[in-house]
Amino acid sequence: MAELSFFFFTVVLVFAAVVLMIILSFVPIGLWISAVAAGVRVSIVTLIGMRLRRVPPAQIILPLIKAEKAGLEAGIDKLEAHYLAGGNVDRVVDALIAAHRAQINLTFERAAAIDLAGRDVLEAVQMSVNPKVIETPIVSAVAKDGIELKVKARVTVRANIDRLVGGAGEPTIIARVGEGIVTTVGSSETHKEVLENPDRISATVLAKGLDAGTAFEILSIDIADVDVGRNIGAQLQIDQAEADKNIAQAKAAERQFAAQAREQEMRAMVEEMRARVVEAEAEVPKAIAAALREGRIGIMDYYMMRNVLADTQMRESIAKEGGLEEEPEKGGEA
Repeated sequence: MAELSFFFFTVVLVFAAVVLMIILSFVPIGLWISAVAAGVRVSIVTLIGMRLRRVPPAQIILPLIKAEKAGLEAGIDKLEAHYLAGGNVDRVVDALIAAHRAQINLTFERAAAIDLAGRDVLEAVQMSVNPKVIETPIVSAVAKDGIELKVKARVTVRANIDRLVGGAGEPTIIARVGEGIVTTVGSSETHKEVLENPDRISATVLAKGLDAGTAFEILSIDIADVDVGRNIGAQLQIDQAEADKNIAQAKAAERQFAAQAREQEMRAMVEEMRARVVEAEAEVPKAIAAALREGRIGIMDYYMMRNVLADTQMRESIAKEGGLEEEPEKGGEA
């Protein structure tokens, strides 16, 4: 009987230990003790409710303790709602503490909205206290005299808390500053004006109000470096001259090909005419023979015509030989 009682007592003790372990794992007793010790009023029922809503109590209570110690009023319901919305509770509380220390007017609703918008609210508060320097890439611009200038600028910006939601980011600032640099250099008569007065770029860019619609406030724009690049104007003139030369060569080649085509056409016409002459000359003996057969001309007429032709050929031959002999004599006299 005693052994049965001891066994029953052991079973009950083990069961109680298991139940207690389950309760302690579900109910964050340690976290509740930490909150009470820090002066944060939170009940066990509230912590159990967080477990039921699948909200890690540590991610709510620990930031709440930091807020209470910093003198901020942050309700559990607000923190829990922000966590359920997908926000980072710890980062929002850190941002509120940093803003409170820097005397920046930042409410929990504004900080939560900035965090849910995908921006780092803590970094924004830190940038509002400690401005950030954005270095632009090398911007290439050409003055009116055709000389290229390569400009690099440093933009000092401060976060604008009120425009963080919906405001443009750093790429917009860099693009606008680059546009201002190109405009200023392009409106200069010579590149020497820009080299002598680089602050003209800063003054012109600042006057344009480039931070409008962005999440930043531009404090200053400093020209870090200005280098002289290529002579774009001369290069363009060289390219234009090369293009004009190629066009002229193409037109000359076109005219040459057209002349060659006309020459070939004329040669073909001459050859055709020669062929016709040869063909016509071949018909002459046939016509003479037919005239002799038919009695239209006599044999004496034929011989007389032959004599005339022979006499004509002899005179032409003499004339050609005489012309060839006279040319050297004229040259000698000269």
